[in-house]
Amino acid sequence: MTEPPRVPFNRDAYQQLIRRACFICELLADNPDYRHHVIHRDDHAIAFLNKTPSHWGHVLVAPVTHREHAVDDFALDDYLALQRVIHAAGQALTATVTIERLYVLSLGSQQGNRHVHWHLAPLPRGVPYDDQQLTALSFDRGYLDVPDHDMAALADALRRRVAQILG
Repeated sequence: MTEPPRVPFNRDAYQQLIRRACFICELLADNPDYRHHVIHRDDHAIAFLNKTPSHWGHVLVAPVTHREHAVDDFALDDYLALQRVIHAAGQALTATVTIERLYVLSLGSQQGNRHVHWHLAPLPRGVPYDDQQLTALSFDRGYLDVPDHDMAALADALRRRVAQILG
């Protein structure tokens, strides 16, 4: 797929949205203002496509229970169950999207995006080194303006692969 055009990231609108409510809890509650294309949900985790993707296939994985700290808020078994979904989503991405490297990191803050979540950001092949790593994820680059039907098709392909992987 040819990379869709990038659009500027509206920081003010984003700040208002994330400070108004927990976007993951709202997604889990089916609030239409926080809809995303879900690729997996079980008792422990939800995985979904990022609405403002840095790259084609940018997935977020979060615990179903609102937790705010990437390690300290989890018993080991809960953490490993969540990491199993992150691993499956990563495997599905690398089998579905042509990438050079898959970035996996937890972002968020006590000032916004408090619900802990992991980003799985697939770096396309051929990106110059100076544009990789944290530069590749910078909001200053804007985000991909992906048509909803393309997001739905990708979510469907990822959903099938994750289901196969997790059995």
